[in-house]
Amino acid sequence: MGKPLRLLIIEDSEDDALLLVRELRRGGYLPELRRVQDPEELEQALEESGWDLVITDHNMPGFDSSAALRLVKRHSPDLPVIIVSGSIGEEFAVAAMKAGAHDYLMKGNLKRLVPAIDRELRDAETRRARRRAEEEIRHLAFHDPLTGLFNRREFERRLEQALVRGREQGIPTALLYLDLDQFKIINDTSGHVAGDELLRQLSHLFKSHIRAGDTLARLGGDEFGILLERCGEEQAERIAEKIRDAIAGFRFVWKEKPFGVGVSIGLVMIGQEHLSLDEALSRADMACYAAKDRGRNRVHRYADSDREIARRRNDMQWAARIRQGLEEGRFLLYRQEIRRLSSDLPPCRCYEYLLRLRGDDGEIIAPGAFIPAAEHYNLMSQLDRWVTETVFERLERHQPAAGCEEFHFINLSGNSLSDDAFFPFIRRQMEQRRIPPRCICFEITETSAIASLGRAIEFIHEIRALGCRFALDDFGTGLSSFSYLKTIPVDYLKIDGGFVRNMLAEPMDQAIVEAINRIGQVAGIRTIAEFVEDEETLHRVKSLGIDYAQGFGIGLPEPLPDLE
Repeated sequence: MGKPLRLLIIEDSEDDALLLVRELRRGGYLPELRRVQDPEELEQALEESGWDLVITDHNMPGFDSSAALRLVKRHSPDLPVIIVSGSIGEEFAVAAMKAGAHDYLMKGNLKRLVPAIDRELRDAETRRARRRAEEEIRHLAFHDPLTGLFNRREFERRLEQALVRGREQGIPTALLYLDLDQFKIINDTSGHVAGDELLRQLSHLFKSHIRAGDTLARLGGDEFGILLERCGEEQAERIAEKIRDAIAGFRFVWKEKPFGVGVSIGLVMIGQEHLSLDEALSRADMACYAAKDRGRNRVHRYADSDREIARRRNDMQWAARIRQGLEEGRFLLYRQEIRRLSSDLPPCRCYEYLLRLRGDDGEIIAPGAFIPAAEHYNLMSQLDRWVTETVFERLERHQPAAGCEEFHFINLSGNSLSDDAFFPFIRRQMEQRRIPPRCICFEITETSAIASLGRAIEFIHEIRALGCRFALDDFGTGLSSFSYLKTIPVDYLKIDGGFVRNMLAEPMDQAIVEAINRIGQVAGIRTIAEFVEDEETLHRVKSLGIDYAQGFGIGLPEPLPDLE
C-alpha cells in the first residue's frame, strides 16, 4: 500500500506534472492531485482544505513561483512549498527560501523529490503541532480552561476600555457581577466533577441570555462577570432579571439527583463618572453581596445612598485593614482574669485572651469594630490561627509556678470549625510547642456550635482527645440550650452576660442564671458567670454556687505583661 498524498501542483505543463506524479509513485506515494496554472485557479484550490504539499514551477507566463508562494503562505502558513524548475538561479533560490519556500529542485534531477517530500511532511507536522500549542497558550491566556469563557484578566482589560469609553464618549455600559447561590452544597455533596459540569452548563445558559457583542467571563470559582455595552439602566435590569429567572428555573441533574441553584447579581452602571477598575469591581462586589444579604437569588443595583452598600463598603475597608494588620504585625493580645469563686476548686489562675488591633495612630481597636467584616470575608480562621499560635508561643516561654495551675481560654469562630485544616494546625502547634494540653481551653459561642452542630461535636471530641478542654460561650441565648448539653461534650459553660448583668434587677434573668448553673452541676460541667461588673453581682453569683466569674468587677482586659 502506498502512502496517500494530497498534492497541489502549480504547473503550466501537463507533461511535467505527470513526471512528478510518476516519481512520487516510484517513491511509494499515492498522490491525489490538482493542477493549477494561474492565480485565480490557485486561489480557488487553496480554499479547499487538507492539502499536504504544494509543488510549483518557477517560471510560468504571467505567474512565477514568488507570486504563487505569497498566495500559499497567505492561506496556509504551515503548508510546505517545493519549487521544481527547469532553470533557477542560485540568487533567486536563496530569495525563495527566505520567502518561505522549503526546498527547490531542478526538473532534470528529480531523485531528490521523494526524500525532500518525506522531510517536509515531517517538518510540516512539527510546525503545525507547534502552532497549535502556541494558539492554545494564547487562548488560555485570555480564557477560562473549564468553561471556555473569557477569564478575569481579559474581562478586566475590556472593563478598562469600557470605563474609558464611558468617560470620554459617554457610552453607557452595565457591569453585572454574578455569584451562584447553593453552589457549595453541590460541590460538597456530589464532588468537584459535578460542580465543574454545573459551571459548564450554566455558562451556556448565561450565553443564551446576553447579546452577541456582550462580554461574559468566569472571574473565579462560582463567580461570573458580564459587560453589557451600549446598554441603559432599564435594559440592563431586564437582562439581569432574565438571567436570574433562567437560573432559578434551571435544574441540574447529577447521577439522577436533581439540584436547584440560584444566582445573586450586583449591577453597576458605568457612564461618565471617573471610576477606576478597582472601584468599579468593588461596587459590583458590594452590590452582589447586598443581594445575598437581602435573601439571595435577586438583582441589586448599586447606589451611593444605599445603607446596605455603605455597610458593605465599611466591611470591605475593614477586611483590607485586617489583611494589612496580619501582614504588618498590628494585632496584639489582651487578657482578662477569670476568678474561681469556690475554695473547693483547685488553686489556679485563669485568663481569657482577647484580640485587639493597633490603628495607624496607635489607637487600640476593640474586636467589635472589625470582627463582623472578618466573619463576612472569611478571615476569622486566619485570626484564630494567629491568636492560637501567639498564645502557644508565649506559653512555651512561660512556665507556671509550681503548685499553681493555669487555664488559658482561647476563642474560636464558627468559620474555624468549618476549616478542615484548622484542627491539624492546632495538633501541630501542640506537638511543636510542647504545651501541657490540660492548661488550654478553647471556647466557641453557643450559637456558632448550634449552627454547625455535627461539625462542632466532632471538633470538640478531637480537641478533648488531645487533652485540651472546651467551653461554650454566651450560653443561654439559644431557645433550646439545655437540650444541646446532652450531645455537646464541654467542660465549661460561660453564662451569657446579658442575664448576669441584669440579674439583680430582673428576677427572670436571675432564674435563668440559677437554672443554667444547676443544669451544669448535674451534667458535671463547671460554670462561669460573664459580665460581673460590681461587688454586689459578684456576691450574688457566688451565693448561687457558680464556679467562676469574669467581668469588669473582677478585672479589666489588660495588655499581656512582658516576659522576663
